[in-house]
Amino acid sequence: MHIHYPDIKPYQTQMLPVSDGHTLYVEQSGNPEGIPVIFIHGGPGAGCHKQDRSFFDPERYRIILFDQRGAGRSTPHASLEHNNTQLLVQDIEAIREYLGIERWLLFGGSWGSTLSLVYAETHPSRVMGLILRGIFLCRDQDIQWFYQRGASLIFPDYWEDFLDPIPESERDNLVQAYYRRLTGDNELAKMSCAKAWSLWEARCATLRPNNDLHDSFSDPHMALSLARIEAHYFKHHGFLEHNQILRQASQLEGIPGIIVHGRYDMICTLDNAQSLHHVWHDSELHIIRDAGHASCEPSIVDALIRATRTMARRFSDDNPTPA
Repeated sequence: MHIHYPDIKPYQTQMLPVSDGHTLYVEQSGNPEGIPVIFIHGGPGAGCHKQDRSFFDPERYRIILFDQRGAGRSTPHASLEHNNTQLLVQDIEAIREYLGIERWLLFGGSWGSTLSLVYAETHPSRVMGLILRGIFLCRDQDIQWFYQRGASLIFPDYWEDFLDPIPESERDNLVQAYYRRLTGDNELAKMSCAKAWSLWEARCATLRPNNDLHDSFSDPHMALSLARIEAHYFKHHGFLEHNQILRQASQLEGIPGIIVHGRYDMICTLDNAQSLHHVWHDSELHIIRDAGHASCEPSIVDALIRATRTMARRFSDDNPTPA
């Protein structure tokens, strides 16, 4: 079974101003002459972590990580102003142009898969290929599954904790109820809801309990950006048209893709991946039989490392790198 590559440090980090007063944290590591790959994190609002570099062979890849608007080290933190899917796509293009990259590989999981697909459908000529994990099509049914009724039946004990901050009279629309508190003036209620929202996600993310993931999602800095930005996006249907990603899948024609999805993914159900695979004819789907949603699960790590190695072999002729 493949494991992460050893930890590496960036050879360049910077704060890149984009539009509307937002500034993005951007870093590069690995081989400056390697295959350019951009890691698109989940959430939205989760930010990147140092382990995200370790899915890629640093001798073969030019590894680009960035924190999306309001997330991680980008500023202003947890901001919802001028924060939507279309602006995130513009930000990715701004990074590509700033770094002087003609075409690159996209690597994204969960919301990162959503954003990768929207970017690829908007700028297909800029995409060499896609490696996607835990597909999230951001349809209303997908949001309802995790935040209203669906996963609640699998994890009823955790669900009680998620319901706790919300009065019964408001539980018919939990995304709206959380959004109201996460954007309100009551700072105690805001942080209480942020932690409850984030912990619900962390508890459901893995097939087996993962205390490190729980601790990461419970960190106040991350919990606030994750909960606020997710509630903002999901209240607005991801800022996408109905079934947009599948309806525009013809734009992916000719772009090779590897889809990795855990069979027991309770955050983004497997039908997301299968529905995408059926309309994206240049994709291959790997269903991981002993995993849930998170990228840290051993079998998911194994599949993603295999995918990055496959893409490295595929594109080595266009981007010569050490063997």
